This record gives sequence, structure tokens and C-alpha cells, in this order.
Amino acid sequence: LLFLVGTVSCTLFLAVNGLYSASDDVIELTPTNFNKEVIQSDSLWLVEFYAPWCGHCQRLTPEWKKAATALKGVVKVGAVDADKHQSLGGQYGVRGFPTIKIFGANKNKAEDYQGGRTSDAIVDAALSALRSLVKERLSGRSGGYSSGKQGRESGGGNKKDVIELTDDSFDKNVINSDDVWMVEFYAPWCGHCKNLEPEWAAAATEVKEQTKGKVKLAAVDATVNHMLASRYGIRGFPTIKIFQKGEDPVDYDGGRTRSDIVARALDLFSDNAPPPELLEIISEDVLKSTCDAHQLCIISVLPHILDTGASGRNSYLDVMLKMAEKYKKKMWGWLWTEAGAQSDLESSLGIGGFGYPAMAAVNARKMKFALLKGSFSEQGINEFLRELSVGRGSTAPVGGGAFPKIHSVEPWDGKDGELPVEDDIDLSDVDLDDLEKDEL
Repeated sequence: LLFLVGTVSCTLFLAVNGLYSASDDVIELTPTNFNKEVIQSDSLWLVEFYAPWCGHCQRLTPEWKKAATALKGVVKVGAVDADKHQSLGGQYGVRGFPTIKIFGANKNKAEDYQGGRTSDAIVDAALSALRSLVKERLSGRSGGYSSGKQGRESGGGNKKDVIELTDDSFDKNVINSDDVWMVEFYAPWCGHCKNLEPEWAAAATEVKEQTKGKVKLAAVDATVNHMLASRYGIRGFPTIKIFQKGEDPVDYDGGRTRSDIVARALDLFSDNAPPPELLEIISEDVLKSTCDAHQLCIISVLPHILDTGASGRNSYLDVMLKMAEKYKKKMWGWLWTEAGAQSDLESSLGIGGFGYPAMAAVNARKMKFALLKGSFSEQGINEFLRELSVGRGSTAPVGGGAFPKIHSVEPWDGKDGELPVEDDIDLSDVDLDDLEKDEL
């Protein structure tokens, strides 16, 4: 036992020293130098919080080093051993590894990096963040959400997507709305409001796109609209309240970065969204309208009804519905068909060779797909979709570069299948002995 413990310790020690070294362009950050290097710096920083034993971190390391070398002198790239320096990881809400944060103009509001884990994706994100930082410096900040002016862009957002509300327009827009509203009460002279403004604007644009307008971000100038400020007891700025139909407003007390606001908005949307539809592919229109309208469409090919019966098929559909509910924040489309009903589609997605049920996730814009390799179960599908949702998993082009012809079929009637009726053969006049002789 002592020998084994010693071996494990040695392995961990080697791993700790194996991710980054002084010869890399990645800057090792610790509680001792973090404030001076990052917080007090005018530079844009990309910082990875990692654990040496984490497999995903080990796979990211060469890409992170490549990105650091490419960005040298342009954007600073650092790394924190958050297993060793847990206090530093905790300070920035690190819950898993690797976590990547972007420290831009406001170093107290780090933004989560959600992109791919290749050096190309990391560099692209860094340059995009750098462009936003430079434009922000160029244009400066302005207070308030003037509905009469075109808002400046910030981090991909635009103030035009923030809905300006007044004493006169509030009730008819918000109180009886079926949508969810996140409303910021601000004062134009308030410094914290000015800091929040670009984050709120960027979040408004993203939330509008992600929820198809079902969650709305708005703003009320509380120094002008005294009735609303009084009704909702606004005492400080900014105050953010959440309004949902039939419920009392609640205070939003989360973080004030774009990513924090978007995350809460998507949670609110998910809580209020109806269950996603699971559609059978009975025509070309069903496939195209679903796959064109969503980032991904998840297509399942279920066994023939004679192989499973209605109860077996319904159990597969139940698994799909549970996964559709679990991932409904992603706004994916969900489709199914019976084995053999759309054989051309199966061929284009590489389905059929390894049996049924099968599942493919298709990006119709890029005409690429990924196949479920694990079991067609809640656990197997969850692992497959989780990998896809973070940009991992192998993909292949759809055969032919486009969806093949889809056959129009009758929708499943919900019943067990029936074998085709064969014509009765009258054998009364047949001499079986003669048949046997003929065969011999």
C-alpha cells in the first residue's frame, strides 16, 4: 500500500510540473502575482483555470500553448493551477476544469469563454474580444438607454434590443404579457448603471436571439418615471426586477456580466417554455422546416414497428422526449422516423449499418452531422448531447452535401404493426407425394 501511495504521489507531482513551464509563452499565475499581472494590467487577458490531473486540461495544454505563442505581444495568455490555488479559483467561481475567463476593459467583470478548444478558436475569440475592447476605448461610455438614438455596439449587443419603458407604456407591455421581462431601473448619472449598460445591451441581443423574443430585457429611467420607481420601491441603482405573468416581481441578484444575465434569462425561458415538439418525418417539409429553423436537429431512426410493437416504440419516444426537455434551452429540433421509411436519409447520415435505434445530430447550415455511438438510453444520449453542446465530438459531412429526397409517408397511428395479409392457398388438389418426388 505504501508503495502504491508513493507511486500515485510521484505521478501527480510529475503531472503538476508537466502542463506549463517557464519556456512556454503561457504565463503562470498565482495568488501572489495575479493582481499585479492581470487586474492592474491594461492588457486583455485570457486565463485558463486548470487542474493537472484533469484529462480535458491535458488535452487543451498544447492548443493553449499554441494560442499563447500566436498571441504573444498582442493578448496575454495565462494559466492558474486552481487545484493548487483553490482560493483563486473560488474567487472567480470556478466549478470545473478547464474554465477559461476573458479579462477585458473591466477586470472586475471577467467573461466566461464558451468557444471551442482549438488554438484557432481561442485566437479568434481573443481577437474578437480585443476588437470590442479597442472600440469601447474609442467610443467611451454613455449613460442611459436613449430610445431616440442608435445604441453603440458592445460585445455583439446593441441598445436597440433593450426596450425603453415609461410610466405610460409599462403596464400594457409588461404586466399582461405572456413573455418574461427582466427590467433594469437606472439613473443616467449612476456609475454602476454606466458599467452595466454595455453588458445589459449585449445580453439583450443574445437573449432575444436565443429565446426568439420570449424573454425581453428592458430599462426604465427611474429619475423620470417616478410612478414606477415608487410602485416597485426602487431605492438604489441599478435595480433589476423579473416580471412573469401571474407572479409578483422578484429581484435579480445575480452577476452583472453579459454571461451571467444571459444564463439567468435562459433559465427563466427554460422554466416557462413549453416542451419541445417531437415530430415524425412524414414529408420533406417537416424535415426542412425543423432543421432550417434550429441550430441542430436531432434525428432518431427507430426500429420497425413489427420489431418493437407500440409499447417498445413509445419507450424510445419517451427517452427522446426526456432528452428534448433536458436540453430545451438549446432550442434544437427533434425528429424521428421508422427504419426503412427514409432509407436515402439514413444512407446520407451513415445510419443503418450498426443497427437500430440510431441517432444523428445534424447542422443543416453546415450540412454536417455527428452520430450517437453509445447506447440509445437517457445516459448514452445525454453524454452524446453534452459533448455536442460544448463543441466536442467528431462530425462528418452529410452524404451528397444536402438532404436527399424525403418520401411522404402516413404518420404512425400509435398501434402495433400488422403483418401483411397473405392470400390463402388451397392445397386440396395438390398431390404432396408428387411434389416430394419432383424435389428429389
